[in-house]
Amino acid sequence: MSTEIPRHARVERKTRETEVLLQLNLDGTGSSKVETTIPFFDHMLEAWSKHGLMDLAVDARGDTEVDLHHTVEDVGIVLGQAFREALGAKRGIVRFGTAWVPMDEALVSASVDLSSRPYLVFNVPIRRARIANFDLDLLSDFFRAFAFNAEVTLHVTMHYGENLHHIAEAVFKAVGRALAQATRLDPRIAGIVPSTKGAL
Repeated sequence: MSTEIPRHARVERKTRETEVLLQLNLDGTGSSKVETTIPFFDHMLEAWSKHGLMDLAVDARGDTEVDLHHTVEDVGIVLGQAFREALGAKRGIVRFGTAWVPMDEALVSASVDLSSRPYLVFNVPIRRARIANFDLDLLSDFFRAFAFNAEVTLHVTMHYGENLHHIAEAVFKAVGRALAQATRLDPRIAGIVPSTKGAL
C-alpha cells in the first residue's frame, strides 16, 4: 500500500570494529542488495527482505578475521534503528503481526508487537552449531540487537526441525512476514495510533 509519507531510512554506524551503511524501505517489493562479507548472513537478510516486502541495502565491513559477532550484531543494531526511524509515528499501522513458516521438515513462528517496549523471546534451540563459518549462536544476538534498537517485542519459536539451514532460513522468513503484517497500514485507522493509551 502506498503512503503519503515515505517510510524509509538510511543509517550509518562506524566503530573501531565495524562500518555499516544500511537503507530500508518498509513499503518496498522485497528487493535487496546485501554485502556483509558473510555469505550465509547475506542469504538470510535477503530472505528477510524478500518475504517482509522491505527493500534493503546493506554494506557492512567488520573485523571478521577476529569473529563474525561484531558484524552480525552491528547489522542488527543498524537494521533496528532504521526500522524504528522508517516506522515514524506509527499512525494507522496494524501494530501486531504473526507468521508461521514451514520449510521442508522445519516449522517456525514469529510474533511481533510494534510496541516501543523492546523484548525478545528466542526459542530456537540450535546453539553450538555452524553453517559454513556462521556460528548459529549469533542468531539470538542479531535478533536481540534488532528488537531492542527497533523497540519492538519479538517472539520467535522453532516448533520442530532438523536441517539447520532450513531452521535458520525459516526464522528470517517468519520474522520478515510478521513485520510486514505489523507495519501494514489499515485505512480504517488512518492517522490513529493503535493503542488505548493514545501513544506507542
